[in-house]
Amino acid sequence: MGTSQNVQAPPVLLVEDDPEDVYIARRAFERGKLDRPLRVVEDGREALEYLDRTGRYAGPAQAPRPALILLDLNLPYVSGLDVLAHVRSDPGLRGIPVVVLTTSDDEDDRRACGDAGASAYVTKPAQFDALLEAVMKAVRQGLACSQLVPHGEAPAP
Repeated sequence: MGTSQNVQAPPVLLVEDDPEDVYIARRAFERGKLDRPLRVVEDGREALEYLDRTGRYAGPAQAPRPALILLDLNLPYVSGLDVLAHVRSDPGLRGIPVVVLTTSDDEDDRRACGDAGASAYVTKPAQFDALLEAVMKAVRQGLACSQLVPHGEAPAP
């Protein structure tokens, strides 16, 4: 009797407003044959709705807890830094690794993300192959350090 048929691996949540970067991330998941679904939200406000399970994401079925968050820093409505601060301040979310994927190589941004609790900070390169490799590395590192929770269960406090 196989129970794995009904258990889906927790997703990776990509918070990204640039359609090209979303496309690249999807390609990285396909090319890397990652066994995680990729959920995409397009701005900081939508990320908070997903993580708080409000609005169109009300309930666990619409917003399964991610195993990893890939977070753009420069987002519309709510900044990536504010999303990161929200994740780290919420006891139900704070254990999720957050990898900041950004075009900013500014030392102040890097320091602010570290101070806010980012698990990693990856600067997006301009070339497709380099960005693809950066996404794959971030996903592998994040999943390696995350405590995965079976679908439908709450993380341990």
